Amino acid sequence: MATMEEVRRVKERHEAELMEKNGVVGCAIGYKYVGGKKTDELSIVCYVIEKKPEGKLRKQDIIPEKIEGIPTDIVESGVIRAL
Repeated sequence: MATMEEVRRVKERHEAELMEKNGVVGCAIGYKYVGGKKTDELSIVCYVIEKKPEGKLRKQDIIPEKIEGIPTDIVESGVIRAL
């Protein structure tokens, strides 16, 4: 299992390309959720306006399940606005 530092380095290397994907509004590090339950596995969390089935996304907008061996987690957040 990856350490927080390893996950941070991978996130930093790929954050710009993840943010360019249509619908992605943020990236963070957090524990992966599966079936609504928190796991003990650190992941790169991608916040999206709306979760869509992979078949409805352009190939370049698909977030991979893993990046450099680090799992990703996609969280629907809606539009994020500064207050």
